[in-house]
Amino acid sequence: MVVDKKKRYFPNLNGIRAIAATLVVFHHLEQAKHALGIANVYDMPIIQHAGRLGVGLFFVLSGFLITYLLLEERGRFGDVDAKKFYLRRVFRIWPVYFIIIGLSFFVFPHIPIFDYPGIEEKLTVDLPERLTLLLLVLPNFAFVLYDLPYWCAQTWSIGVEEQFYYLWPWLIKYPKRRIPIFIFFLALTAGLLYLGLEMVNPSEETRKSMITTFLGQFRIQTMALGGLCAWLVYKDKTQILNFVFRKDIQIAAYAIMLALFFSGVHFFGFLEVYAVFFAFFVLNVSCNPNTIVSLGHPVMNHLGKVTYGLYLYHVAVIVVVINLFEMYAPGWRGAGYQAVLYVLSFIGSVAVATFSYNYIEKPLLAYKDRKFGR
Repeated sequence: MVVDKKKRYFPNLNGIRAIAATLVVFHHLEQAKHALGIANVYDMPIIQHAGRLGVGLFFVLSGFLITYLLLEERGRFGDVDAKKFYLRRVFRIWPVYFIIIGLSFFVFPHIPIFDYPGIEEKLTVDLPERLTLLLLVLPNFAFVLYDLPYWCAQTWSIGVEEQFYYLWPWLIKYPKRRIPIFIFFLALTAGLLYLGLEMVNPSEETRKSMITTFLGQFRIQTMALGGLCAWLVYKDKTQILNFVFRKDIQIAAYAIMLALFFSGVHFFGFLEVYAVFFAFFVLNVSCNPNTIVSLGHPVMNHLGKVTYGLYLYHVAVIVVVINLFEMYAPGWRGAGYQAVLYVLSFIGSVAVATFSYNYIEKPLLAYKDRKFGR
């Protein structure tokens, strides 16, 4: 039976995206300064964790939104149109992804202002293998097996999201076959990784390190947690949601999350623990009318809209800003330098992302909604 359930709008999602992107930008700025021998705080646990936690927040939010949209589609139409789903994802993800890949391999290396340590080897050694994996939209495999130029290394997370998309629509389209679907997905992923490792043929120690890195990045379970939250909302599990939405529970959860973050404590499985807090955060901010955190500010809303470009372009912008200072103010250091570096890196990244959104992404988003929306 097809239920004509109206589409639901979730407020504050752009604000969540803005927070996640900001964490990643701060992480990469300190990372770049560290690599270039500029005074930095990259070794601080908070900074070390910021990038991974920002990506983790993205993953939870992505799992939440994609799952809800798929459940909603199945509820309204009685089925999930996998072809249209993938075409919508292609038009959203691939254009900017391929732009930053193309720039990183064929443009940035020829412009001195984009120079960054260790780039030469990543542009020459095993180049066909790197590019093949990137063209197949498997950047997480390319990152683990061959490493990537710094300007596009952040694309590894796009690969993880894409692989989530390969799995998730089929689980919702065919819920009774979810176990064989999931087993097939895991077998295919493991097989690709095994094939890649056999081609690289690293030492035993390096092989173990590569597998550990891949598994550490392959956080499908984090996106699945976001999906569980979407299911709770879609199925209107009021008993659970009413508890999660309580004001005292919100205060306690946020206090623990902030204490963990600012303490910089690292423990086994800490990313999954944070993912639980992020899921709690996404549920409250997007679905709770009595949320104690509101992210509806116009600035947050704009940052959220351009987040995809901000995430992919910001590394190149950071490198340019640092190199400009090294070229035209080589002796400038101190608090003023650090403050201006942060401001220009962030504003520059937002400006590039805004241009990309207005002139590349927005027209394509309108097209994919018109042609492949349901």
